[in-house]
Amino acid sequence: MAKIGKRLKKAVATVDREKFYQLDDAIRIVKQNATAKFDETVEIAMNLGIDPRHADQMVRGMVQLPNGTGKTVRVAVFARGARADEATAAGADIVGADDLAERIQAGEINFDRCIASPDMMAVVGKLGKILGPRGLMPNPKLGTVTPNVAEAVKAAKGGSVEFRAEKTGIVHAGVGKASFSEDALVENVRAFVGAITRAKPAGAKGSYILKVSLASTMGPGLKVDPATLAAQA
Repeated sequence: MAKIGKRLKKAVATVDREKFYQLDDAIRIVKQNATAKFDETVEIAMNLGIDPRHADQMVRGMVQLPNGTGKTVRVAVFARGARADEATAAGADIVGADDLAERIQAGEINFDRCIASPDMMAVVGKLGKILGPRGLMPNPKLGTVTPNVAEAVKAAKGGSVEFRAEKTGIVHAGVGKASFSEDALVENVRAFVGAITRAKPAGAKGSYILKVSLASTMGPGLKVDPATLAAQA
């Protein structure tokens, strides 16, 4: 424990808590401070000027990170026949129909993303109380209810990230691994921020992106200057 304390203390000493860092500088420092014995995730937190308790201020969606997440995503697909075959060929970890529903009802949930073809929603709908609270319920708006299950599987495996504002108006997400190059992480952050910007709800008034911070799993957080987050022309 003492070692962790010393490591974190040293990392915190490299960060000015009052400063708003340029994105490139923030990424460089986050990478330097990711000294744990595993490949830490680089995480972004965005405070938005919204009140998600109002339906017209909800921020939710999916974004494809250009350089992936560095995370192995286990994908389950509800499909039958040819679509089931397509899902398997695309790399889905679990494919099924009523049998998959039974396994989930029995508490067997060994996947990170759930996709369904539209004709399977009568089966999937009964699992709402189980999948919903875990953020796993397939949703047409997120592209996880689709006739093109193969494309959805490839997107999930290739680095698509789901985002959803919490009750406090904060959006959290992993945007890559500390082992990624600085350029790859910068591109991923800008892609994520761009998706959040495009998802600005009609009901949001005033400033939208209030605060942004970056940190690695075990490292201290840095405040980022929002002006440096936009994609470069």
